Amino acid sequence: MRTLQSPLCTLEPQVVAHAAEMFLVLSDPAIYEHEGEPPPSAHRLADGYRRRESRLSPDGSEKLLNWVVRLPTGELTGYVQATVLRTGASYVGFEFASRYWRRGLGTASVGAVLEELTSTYGVHTVAAVLKTANFRSMGLLRRLGFEPASPEQAAEFESESDEMVLLFRCACRVAERP
Repeated sequence: MRTLQSPLCTLEPQVVAHAAEMFLVLSDPAIYEHEGEPPPSAHRLADGYRRRESRLSPDGSEKLLNWVVRLPTGELTGYVQATVLRTGASYVGFEFASRYWRRGLGTASVGAVLEELTSTYGVHTVAAVLKTANFRSMGLLRRLGFEPASPEQAAEFESESDEMVLLFRCACRVAERP
C-alpha cells in the first residue's frame, strides 16, 4: 500500500500513529447525521487502526486499504477506505470533518483511490453503499461517475431497505497485484 497524491491533498496509509489526530477529526457530530457514531476514545480508535495495519481481513480473503487524508498545511481532514474482494470488486467508504466539506477534498481523495484500485489492485467494479438520505455523499459519488445499481446488483452488495448502492465501473487494464 502506498501514499497517494491528488492536487488538493495527500493520502497516507493509515497507521496507529494517526489515531490521536484522527480522533479529533472523527469527533465531529455532523459526520454522523445519517449513520454511525464517533469513536468512544482515541485508545479504541488506535486499537482498530492497529488491527487493520496488516491490510488483510481476519481470514485473509480481503484487502483492507485505509488512507488518512492530509492537506498541504499538515492537517488531517478524514479518511478513505476500500475493501478489495477476491472477485475483483471493491467497496469504498469515506468520512471527512464537516469543516472540510465542499472544498473538493472528497472528490479528489476518492478519485485518487479509484485510480489506485484500478491500476494497482486490478479492481473492475467499486460499490458504495449509503443511506438514501445522504445526498451530500451521493452527489460526490455521482460526480466521480458512480451510477445506481439495479435491484439485482444491489442485492449482491447486501444493502438494507434504507440504503442504496452506487457502482463505478473501472477502466479495464492489466494490473500487478501486490
